[in-house]
Amino acid sequence: MTGLAVDERAQRGGPTWYRRAFSAMRDLATASPSRFAVLIFSALILLFTALFSLPIMASDGRVTPLPDALFTAVSTICVTGLATVDMATHWSPLGHVLVFIGVNVGALGVLTLASILGLVISKRLGLRAKLLAAGDSNPMRAHGGPVNEGQAVRLGEVGQLLATVALSTLVIEAALAVLLYPTLLASGVDPLTALWEAPYYSAMAFTNTGFAPNAEGLAPFAQNYLLLSILMAGVFLGSIGFPVIYALWKHHWHVRRWSLHVKLTLITTVVLFFVGALSFVILEYGNPKTFGTLDAWDTTFQALFLSAMTRSGGFSIIDIGEMHESSLVVGSMLMFVGGGSASTAGGIKVTTLAVLALAVWSEAKGRPSVSVFGRRIPSDVQRVALSVVAWGATIVALSTITIAHLTRAPLDEVLFDVVSGFATVGLSTGLTQELPDPAVFVMAVTMFMGRVGTVTLAAAVAATSRTQHYALPVERPIVG
Repeated sequence: MTGLAVDERAQRGGPTWYRRAFSAMRDLATASPSRFAVLIFSALILLFTALFSLPIMASDGRVTPLPDALFTAVSTICVTGLATVDMATHWSPLGHVLVFIGVNVGALGVLTLASILGLVISKRLGLRAKLLAAGDSNPMRAHGGPVNEGQAVRLGEVGQLLATVALSTLVIEAALAVLLYPTLLASGVDPLTALWEAPYYSAMAFTNTGFAPNAEGLAPFAQNYLLLSILMAGVFLGSIGFPVIYALWKHHWHVRRWSLHVKLTLITTVVLFFVGALSFVILEYGNPKTFGTLDAWDTTFQALFLSAMTRSGGFSIIDIGEMHESSLVVGSMLMFVGGGSASTAGGIKVTTLAVLALAVWSEAKGRPSVSVFGRRIPSDVQRVALSVVAWGATIVALSTITIAHLTRAPLDEVLFDVVSGFATVGLSTGLTQELPDPAVFVMAVTMFMGRVGTVTLAAAVAATSRTQHYALPVERPIVG
């Protein structure tokens, strides 16, 4: 009788443990999508760690040590670009393919990926998952209180937005690869090698990762301004974020139809791009190891390229370790800001900086509210922006202190590489490849926390959200 019952259960849908596990994942995907997102990213990192450890993935046919395999998996899935091994020579062709797949999976974003998998598991997106996905992919985020008509319409477009993320990634990377192929041929790369390097470089540019498939990196292309410009364009498209790409595709250049998020992202990105380039020109103009031996045109272009890469691109022509300490500080500041929300870039995001700058300006002017372009920014958005900066600064500070203690390396180099890891940039002074194993694990955790996002991580850690039905008496402490 027991055997018949087991057979009957198997015919109805498989083993009991399988159905329970599937049901548990479905409940987690709908009840707590932020925790589900962290779980998915963690599972992907463990999977890729195991794959990178296989002898077939290494060029020498040996097992890659666990710290290096784990760090590479985190750097790949989190689209960071830092490495503890020589990425061009350590991995076999199959290993390079795994890196290529990993960065594209990571580029979908932690919330977008979790939403898609949650949709597959639960057969539908629950309201909480839709709100979370809309917050990551939609500039018209729904906050507490009544949801206006514009937000309701966009909330219904979450499925279309998620499809746009995957489609735009495929289309943009393909277009970049087509443009890169002839430029690689013009630089002397043989046609067969260029057939692989073109899509590889395009993926590393759009995902803002910065890995190079060749041992020399971008050094052979230092004078190929067309190729470098294409890479900059790819980094820019990846860093502005999928909501901006979606808005530009839908409304083209009808500026009046752009949301406040799109305007703030584009304006802040352009301003930081030129301010960063100008800072590097001023600080590195007399440095013979970077810009000092270049003419005016080369200096200007290389400064623009470096400014674009510090936003999260990760490619580099000059030796970052030879830059002045003042330049490393500027680079750390640019990396900490990062790119746009729901993008392949990391950092605290440009809109976070814009919101805080507008709040400071409004406070200095004595205005009762923060407004720009005829729109008022609610106080909860300002609190989220402040929280993101506080969490990000705390993570960077703790990681910097820990790694500086473990390595006894110069503080400016440690800070630069830690910020690069947190903001998933990939630029390095050379310190990362020399880290001892304990520091490697610390840097891996920093990259993970920077990629999943401080807000998402905080939401995943929070056990419950409680509603307070009463207000406490007001008392103003002295601030400042």
